Amino acid sequence: VQLQASGGGLVQAGGSLRLSCAASGRTFSSYGMGWFRQAPGKEREFVAAIRWSGGRTYYADSVKGRFTISRDNAKNTVYLQMNSLKPEDTAVYYCAVKTTTTNWGRGRPADFGFWGQGTLVTVSS
Repeated sequence: VQLQASGGGLVQAGGSLRLSCAASGRTFSSYGMGWFRQAPGKEREFVAAIRWSGGRTYYADSVKGRFTISRDNAKNTVYLQMNSLKPEDTAVYYCAVKTTTTNWGRGRPADFGFWGQGTLVTVSS
C-alpha cells in the first residue's frame, strides 16, 4: 500500500487546513485509515481514525470538536478537516492504514501497517 498525503502548510491560530491522503495498492487489506502527528521532541500521537465500512470515526480528546475525519471509499482517500487550529497543533501529520480490526479507539501505531511520508502543519500564534 502506498500513501500520498498533502495539504499541510502555515496557518494562523484560529485558521483551518484540510489534509488529504490517497491510498493505492493492496488497499483491500485495510479496515480503515487514520491520522497521527508528531511534534518536535515528542512522540507520535493519535489524532483520528475512520472505518472504511460504515464510516465510524474516532478522535483524540485534544482534537474533538475541531477536527473532522472523512473518507471517500471510491477514491481510497481520507481527509482531515482541521478547524480552530492552535499553535500546539503544529506537527508533522502522518496518514496510516489500519490493518487490524481491533483497538479502534486506542489509536495504537502498531495497529496501522502502512504509513505515508508526512505533511507539515505549522500554526503561528
